[in-house]
Amino acid sequence: MEMARDIDSGMPVRAKPAPKAARTWWKVHQWVGLKLSLFMTFILFTGTLAVLSAEIDWLVQPSLRVAPSSVEGPIAWAQIAENARDYPGVAKVNYIGAPTASAFASKVTVEDEAGDLFFLHAHPTTGEIQGTGPWVDAHRVLRNMHRHLNLPTWLGVPIVSSLAFLLLISLVTSFVVYKKWWRGFTKPLRSRDARTWWGDFHRLAGVWSLWFVALITLTSIWYFVESLGGDAPPHPRVEREAPIEEATSEEESLAVAIDAALAAYPGLRVKNVRLPGSDGVLQLNGEYEAVLVRSRSNAVYVDARTAEVLLTTDGRDLNLHQRISEMADPLHFGYFGGYWTKVPWFLFGLAMTGLSLSGAAIYSLRIARERRDRVRLGRSISGMWHGMGRLRWLSNTLIAIGFVFLVFLVLGIQ
Repeated sequence: MEMARDIDSGMPVRAKPAPKAARTWWKVHQWVGLKLSLFMTFILFTGTLAVLSAEIDWLVQPSLRVAPSSVEGPIAWAQIAENARDYPGVAKVNYIGAPTASAFASKVTVEDEAGDLFFLHAHPTTGEIQGTGPWVDAHRVLRNMHRHLNLPTWLGVPIVSSLAFLLLISLVTSFVVYKKWWRGFTKPLRSRDARTWWGDFHRLAGVWSLWFVALITLTSIWYFVESLGGDAPPHPRVEREAPIEEATSEEESLAVAIDAALAAYPGLRVKNVRLPGSDGVLQLNGEYEAVLVRSRSNAVYVDARTAEVLLTTDGRDLNLHQRISEMADPLHFGYFGGYWTKVPWFLFGLAMTGLSLSGAAIYSLRIARERRDRVRLGRSISGMWHGMGRLRWLSNTLIAIGFVFLVFLVLGIQ
């Protein structure tokens, strides 16, 4: 087959024409990989950066850093809450998050008098407030851009997650287009010309990333299903029939309630604390024995006034629909194993982004060679642009929308 041997070798082949079915598979693979390649690359790249978004914030916000040697003992949840309440400009304290890693401060979600949200950064064990951080930080920018282009989620999530179907088609057709693909794990990159190098890179990155592409495709399809109303039933939670007076803000009372929560849920590794509001309910979420679930699946609810435990939930008790829903985020972003999974997810995300770029480059360079033009990198860029046809304007428009609504997000207009 002409096209199959051309892909495998990276060189022109003058053999008999490929069967019609093989050419059709190739055209389908080429079309889905090229026509929205700009938008696909943008979404893949922002998602890759989102995997390490907390670390990006750590780099750009000095108050988010702590010396690991200074962290001793458990997190001082009550002391952090008390110090946050007393911090100038804070009208309400909502949540306290556990540090992302040993060199991180705790992030406290607070509101000012106008109801605007921002973060305080607190030392995990002393409770000292080290500084403030903006609500629209790298984590929020990258997650929002990647997930829904800063559009309302009901609109943005299905737009972005619909790319999963293009990924699925690319994945399936790749097994047909790339003959004997399992031999490609150890093939080196050749630098004969730009077309050969891009082709070798595309195949090498593709075979090593097959499992990752499949994983991202499946979780993205699930996000699409959820966005159209297929979300799982909500988790059990405490619902007060009527508002009650604000719970006392004294550190001692809060500490007693937290101790009662931890005693009622031994082994819970607390990841975030929702401080009591008008309902007087303190909520702790974290990790327990269930794997691949979000922290919200393991929770304990306590009456902050009386330290009475109202409800505990265990991620192991979720039904199948809920478990699938809970697995999506940990698997999609790879944070379930700390840096042992986040770093590989980041690297494979880069490889997947490279697949999107290289696939479009291969097409444009192949066209240049067929026209007997000089094959060089510059032509791959221009060829990608022209090869996308009118759909390039759709890609540009969607990306532009993401940045326009990002301005609105930063300005607090949304």
